[in-house]
Amino acid sequence: MSIFDFVKSVGAKLGMGDGAPTADDLKNGLDSHNLGTSGVQVAVNGDKAVLQGSVSDQSTFEKAVVAVGNTLGVSKVDASGLKVGSAAPAQEPVFYTVKKGDNLWKIAEAQYGKGNGAKNNLIFEANKPMLSSPDKIYPGQVLRIPPLG
Repeated sequence: MSIFDFVKSVGAKLGMGDGAPTADDLKNGLDSHNLGTSGVQVAVNGDKAVLQGSVSDQSTFEKAVVAVGNTLGVSKVDASGLKVGSAAPAQEPVFYTVKKGDNLWKIAEAQYGKGNGAKNNLIFEANKPMLSSPDKIYPGQVLRIPPLG
């Protein structure tokens, strides 16, 4: 449950040059979203980001994983050392990797069942502030899928 896969060749570009992002680049990028991740430390091991520390809730845990993982040059996020309060995350996060031709309506129908495309706003809201618009998703991007009600 604690290692999550991402597409290394897509995502936000951080830092200078063409090299892999540094731990400082990833931490600064994470903190720029104002998620409440000041208690999170970031390390880099090759193309894997390692998160340690604690966050206040499950949503912040998942957003931290997605924010770091959707960075150019990161293929995995190891969150085994990231806790919710003082415990492990309460539930297994659900993530979805965007495919060519996807939009949030299609993703909502695929994840929540036919006829639930209108629930796409739940997915958009669950991925703020990393998503600035529901129309700005791209293939390879990983999104949080929150549970229905």
